[in-house]
Amino acid sequence: MSQPRFWTPAFHIDRRDDGTILMQHSGQAPRLADTIAARIGHWARTAPDRVALAQRGPSGDWQRIRYGMLWERMRHLGAGLLAQGLGQDRPVLILSENALDHAVLALAGQYAGVPTAALSTAFSLLSDSHDKLRDAVALLRPGLVYAADGARYGRALAALPEGLRIACSVNAPPGGLAFADLPLPETAAADAAFAALKGDMVAKYLFTSGSTGSPKAVINTHDMIARNQDMVADCFRFLADHPPVVVDWAPWSHTASGNKVFHMVLCNGGTYHIDEGKPTPALITRTLDNLRDVAPTWYFNVPAGYEMLLDAFRADPDLAARFFSRLDLMMYAGAGMAQHLWDGLRDMARQVTGREVLLTTGLGATETGPFALMCTRQQAAPGNVGLPARGITLKLVPNEGKLEARLKSPSITPGYLGDPDGSAKMLDDEGFYCLGDALRPADPDDLTQGFFFDGRIAENFKLATGTWVAVGALRARLVDHFGGLIRDAVILGEDRPALAALLFPAEGVMDRPGIMAELEARHASFVAAATGSSNRIARMLILRDPPGLDRGEVTDKGSINARAVVRHRPDAVRRVHDAPEGIARE
Repeated sequence: MSQPRFWTPAFHIDRRDDGTILMQHSGQAPRLADTIAARIGHWARTAPDRVALAQRGPSGDWQRIRYGMLWERMRHLGAGLLAQGLGQDRPVLILSENALDHAVLALAGQYAGVPTAALSTAFSLLSDSHDKLRDAVALLRPGLVYAADGARYGRALAALPEGLRIACSVNAPPGGLAFADLPLPETAAADAAFAALKGDMVAKYLFTSGSTGSPKAVINTHDMIARNQDMVADCFRFLADHPPVVVDWAPWSHTASGNKVFHMVLCNGGTYHIDEGKPTPALITRTLDNLRDVAPTWYFNVPAGYEMLLDAFRADPDLAARFFSRLDLMMYAGAGMAQHLWDGLRDMARQVTGREVLLTTGLGATETGPFALMCTRQQAAPGNVGLPARGITLKLVPNEGKLEARLKSPSITPGYLGDPDGSAKMLDDEGFYCLGDALRPADPDDLTQGFFFDGRIAENFKLATGTWVAVGALRARLVDHFGGLIRDAVILGEDRPALAALLFPAEGVMDRPGIMAELEARHASFVAAATGSSNRIARMLILRDPPGLDRGEVTDKGSINARAVVRHRPDAVRRVHDAPEGIARE
């Protein structure tokens, strides 16, 4: 198997007198199509029998939708949505895990000009108050709410305002409509709407995770999504001759899978296998069963998922051989990857295939499409997020000793629904989107070697001594040092003489015999390795209660919102600052 083809980028780099750096990939990415739906139409004409989407059915067999069938379903269902009075101002709210009906509904909306918004399942299934769900409904004012299972989502549906039209694939509530019974009229109205689509029309809404505030509804226009896919195809040149086959669990309510991976597969004539597993002890076996059936060419996971997969590969050489047999790329995101895992995955790939399989990551945001920076060179260590895609200008602005990243691109969102102030604030005075992240060059003398994530600008603070604390990097190092004993941490110390930390233990850890002695040893070695006040955390408190979704302490993706934790736990904050040096538990 030959090595996959990637871009060979060239860059224009300008350095201003104030230290600002502008870096632009030369040229523009070739245009694939005006809309994602148009690309599906292309494959429906050229490869109608190729499988576009697949999911295991109740019997365990794969249920498949081929491109020709998908195209027809999109057109008929799109006409049905229009017949119900839906349109740009009356979108569809989707309450569902990834599923075939979910996919067809979202794509029918894109075809007919009816925006959809897939809401995180956490807002429906994990929340007690359903406040975020109700907020989303009030903001979107949907003309239709789709729930995959009316029983599973029953509590969420009961929390909705009266009078909303509801459709469910199974177990529709009284007054609701079965998805199979949605009207499927002739396609003329949908075809006309498709022909009239304009690039600035809304294709979908995606809600941000809310790790630094309340979730916002990010406007995704047709042009924004399509131009982002141009960048993806330009970067991953192998997609043109090796249509991607994926086995993917990541939720479509988030931009990484719901935009980049989902649209990448369909734009390039690939096959998307919906993985109902997850990187958890209870559900990882579903993922392993799917990977025994389907050898992916492109694979995405979070580091915790790769850790589980690597253990499975070591125990089952046949599974490892199947997984790597035609793999072009492994991508990770969502958290930093430890060196031992990085080395283990690369060694396993070489052992099984006799070649390198690129293990990589990138950087982007819901507001950027998300594809923005990507690393396509094999690295000796994890963390390099790569270089800006073709069509993007990266602006690096000096900010308290760091380089703040800002982006200008045709795939930047026009703003947030119903939030003109927030939409205006997301751009600087030159029209660059303020990503909120700092980047550190891999080689300050050669920026084409890529960049490392250097923390969130908004998280950083000063101690009372005036010393800046790089919170993101420090928190990552702290969590890594505790070796899986803590899930996450909140770093404290703004305007105080010394740092402290609140720790969320990993599930079940505090029930282990002798755990405090182990935690005390980890704490002591962390403090001993400190080089100064900006990374010496002499006081730590292990919290009793996990972070609360309804209080905003944790996002639906599992990220900690430090400001909400501090706001809701003043006693814990006071206690850890007043305590003697050491580690204690609530």
